[in-house]
Amino acid sequence: MRHTASVTLVLTAIWLANSGHYDALLLSFGAFSVVLVLWISHRMDVVDHESQPIHLTAKLPFYYLWLFQQIIRSNIDVVSRVWRGRSAISPQFEKVPAEQKTDIGRVIYANSINLTPGTLSVEVEDDYILVHSLSREGMAELKRGEMGRRVCGLEE
Repeated sequence: MRHTASVTLVLTAIWLANSGHYDALLLSFGAFSVVLVLWISHRMDVVDHESQPIHLTAKLPFYYLWLFQQIIRSNIDVVSRVWRGRSAISPQFEKVPAEQKTDIGRVIYANSINLTPGTLSVEVEDDYILVHSLSREGMAELKRGEMGRRVCGLEE
């Protein structure tokens, strides 16, 4: 029930923000469309704790702030490596441990790796993520596990 209420609020907010018109006819169309989507979602049985992760809501802004800092740092690192030339680039593939307990935790971790320039998640398995890194230093930072620990902190 709590996930349905959350989906309802999100769909309503998105509809209102994108509509820009608030007369009775359009509001009734919006309400009808939200109800229709909720009915279809329940028929498909897709409204659950993973499709609507309410439990992450409180911790996510702090993680996003930290991730934004990592993205800026990685951008600066990639630009400096490009300027220095081929000698500063040492691409490699390695498996990075994925200690997250849930599928959504592993997805957040893999997407966070993708968002930081110079690294790319290639394959996600239950206990590891295959990562391509532009440099040895980037791979070493991932293997230190700070990002993985922060994503695990979101799951708690």
